[in-house]
Amino acid sequence: MAEYQNIRTGRHCTFVMHAHLVFVTKYRHNVFFDTHLKRMEEIMRSVCVDFETELVEFNGEANHVHLLVNFPPKVAVSKLVNSLKGVSSRRLRQEYPELVRRYWRAQRLWSGSYFAGSVGGAPLSVVRQYIEQQNRPL
Repeated sequence: MAEYQNIRTGRHCTFVMHAHLVFVTKYRHNVFFDTHLKRMEEIMRSVCVDFETELVEFNGEANHVHLLVNFPPKVAVSKLVNSLKGVSSRRLRQEYPELVRRYWRAQRLWSGSYFAGSVGGAPLSVVRQYIEQQNRPL
């Protein structure tokens, strides 16, 4: 249970839910520099606060970013992703004109797809074994 130090609670539940998100730029173009990534992290942290989620970790390269997000069960990952991508694209294109010139035709920064993977907790084999070992009433 040591890994569950940051257990969050809601009105009717207790939870630890993390998702690994990866967003890729449109056409996989190498457009980001360190200044873009620093500002993007600030923007994405503010979006996460609006959704009552926590951006645990953020990093990226020239054409993609990785996020580790701690979120409550009431938040749909797809809604969070749409907001993160939409707000970051709009604000970055407003603040950095060179991004607008790169994507003058597409008018969007991100590819339409994304990766979302659940992380944390025990491996499925351990959970399956734990469930199998429960004392079922006769």
